Amino acid sequence: MVIAAQTSSSSSHYANSLKEFGPIDETTHIGTSFPSSSEHTQITTTLLSSPNSDELIRDLARLVSYRGVVFFKKQSISLDEQRLLCVRMGQLTGRPVESGLHKHPVSDGTPELGATDVQVISSMQGIARASVVRNTRASNGWHSDITFEPFPSDYTILKMHTLPKVGGDTLWASGYEAYDRLSPALKRFLEGLTAEHDGNVFHATAKQLGVPIQKDRGNPANNSEDLRAIHPVIRTHPITGYRSLFVNRSFTKRIVELHPEESDNLLDFLFRHVAENHDLQVRYRWSVDDVAIWDNRATFHTATNDYTDNRQGNRVVGIGERPYFDSASPSMRRNDDTVT
Repeated sequence: MVIAAQTSSSSSHYANSLKEFGPIDETTHIGTSFPSSSEHTQITTTLLSSPNSDELIRDLARLVSYRGVVFFKKQSISLDEQRLLCVRMGQLTGRPVESGLHKHPVSDGTPELGATDVQVISSMQGIARASVVRNTRASNGWHSDITFEPFPSDYTILKMHTLPKVGGDTLWASGYEAYDRLSPALKRFLEGLTAEHDGNVFHATAKQLGVPIQKDRGNPANNSEDLRAIHPVIRTHPITGYRSLFVNRSFTKRIVELHPEESDNLLDFLFRHVAENHDLQVRYRWSVDDVAIWDNRATFHTATNDYTDNRQGNRVVGIGERPYFDSASPSMRRNDDTVT
């Protein structure tokens, strides 16, 4: 069976009802911005309160899934609205009914926010600092959110409200383009493999904070204190239908079907493939109250730890489907090898 892939990753092909708000692609492969800070591009008034709200939110979710990450400047969106937007993005694009918002295994000091499914991302402590090691390569921080869960994340919404005077940028990389750049032979090999993702590093954080590992983390399957899951190395995105590389340096520990040394060497190549190809990445310099929305099924991201001041934001993470690979799914790149 031959399947034709889409011919472009430009936002103009996917924005639909959002085109009037002037989306601008940040790079060829990943990242789209709505740069205006006017009331016209406020999430709360434009998306959540419009008569055609469902259409707008569905198109936003699709845009995020195709372009990887979308940025909004100077947003007034509240925490409750942030949660509502994440819920509706999933509901309007086929999220399993059993999946909701993720409660992090270490719900570190968020009860004052009024919800355990909102995470504080802080440079001072907590989940954002769990695996940070000083004086190591900055590229060691690349990851996709919560891939250690059997049902990992679809969308993440992060609003930054406290920033250092300089520094603290975030980078995202495209899993679609990372897959596309592999040789046909390596693609075929990887498509038959699975990998173990491990988040048990958070047990040390839980002990440090004096809290238990939380259960009921957004899907009935995400309930174990052993924070490990097996996922395909190449996954099919349920909305775009595209193939995406789905291993990351922070959580992916081994390829199940390979010997340990084979696994270590192949994973190291794939991690470097993402981190060292700057032309499949986008780097975003935050301003206060900016919002980023990304799709963890097709992106990787990492913070830039080049500052000493406080950096803090509030994050909401949606739970998607169990990752799968469909051998009939196409690649995103127009001149990709024919899928058979």
